[in-house]
Amino acid sequence: MKLLRTLLFPLAIIYGSITFIRNYLFDVGLLKSYTFSLPIITVGNLSVGGTGKTPQIEYLIRLLSNKYSVATLSRGYKRQSKGFILADASVNAAILGDEPFQFFQKFPAIQVAVDANRKNGIEELLSQKKSPEIILLDDAYQHRKVKAGFYILLTAFGDLYAHDFLLPTGNLRESRTGAQRAAIIVVTKCPKNLSEAEQISIEKQLNLSENQQLYFTFIEYEDSIYSKETKLKLADLGNESKLLLAGIAKPEPFFEYLKKENDLCLTFPDHHHFSESEITAIQKQAKGRKIITTEKDYVRLKDSMLSEQLYYLPIRSSFVNNEKEFDQTILDYVGTSARNR
Repeated sequence: MKLLRTLLFPLAIIYGSITFIRNYLFDVGLLKSYTFSLPIITVGNLSVGGTGKTPQIEYLIRLLSNKYSVATLSRGYKRQSKGFILADASVNAAILGDEPFQFFQKFPAIQVAVDANRKNGIEELLSQKKSPEIILLDDAYQHRKVKAGFYILLTAFGDLYAHDFLLPTGNLRESRTGAQRAAIIVVTKCPKNLSEAEQISIEKQLNLSENQQLYFTFIEYEDSIYSKETKLKLADLGNESKLLLAGIAKPEPFFEYLKKENDLCLTFPDHHHFSESEITAIQKQAKGRKIITTEKDYVRLKDSMLSEQLYYLPIRSSFVNNEKEFDQTILDYVGTSARNR
């Protein structure tokens, strides 16, 4: 695979030239970006997948939804539907996409919408009888047709965009210079005890501009798993044999956190839609054991024949330090923008 990516280097140069020209045309106004009067926060990345956008969006929902009317807008990756959809009781993961459906299930007080055309999606949200006061754009960093008021860029610890290259040789969707659009850069999936020296080293590698803020987060796993009706402490499971299942971009930390000697691990592609034959095969391999999966996979599997033995492990994004400073920066932006609306 590494050799193939090296051989594809000429294609990466062509791809980089195309994205550079596109960004330049937006920057100078030859391609139009649309702005809106309400606070819009974009959360995204430069690389393809696996940086922890979902827990970061959920962090912002928890921070803002007690004070403001919040909506999330995603494209609904791999959903089996088209156009604008505002979540209601009739939707499921196939219609909405797994991540938006997860938001809808966990945060019933907010509006959750999907639309590949973010401009149209925002206009549809604003036309609702109860329009949101804040919109969180999920994975829209490269969606230049909408100019958000605030950009948060995520990059994973150990896989920093500063050391990556453009597709298909590397994993970057655009040049590293695209990071300059971000007001905040968050290094995700850090060790919980990341030292100050390591933080300073990463800051130097990312070469931030003076107006950018840098934060470090880690994934915090709960100490319990959940099914439709049951909550179980992981400690109470002891060394009980389990089947661990993940269809996410980088499942290794999930498996490492849960795996015991007698556990079986099954890996599927990110955002995978499970067929009936695959679900039957999973049930056979489980042999009556508990199946523990990620929250994102759970919303796709919870109504299948696996439901009686299926559990999920919730996660959260937590800050290594300076959490209050991050919160205040977001609240200041939202408060100022809302007053100026």
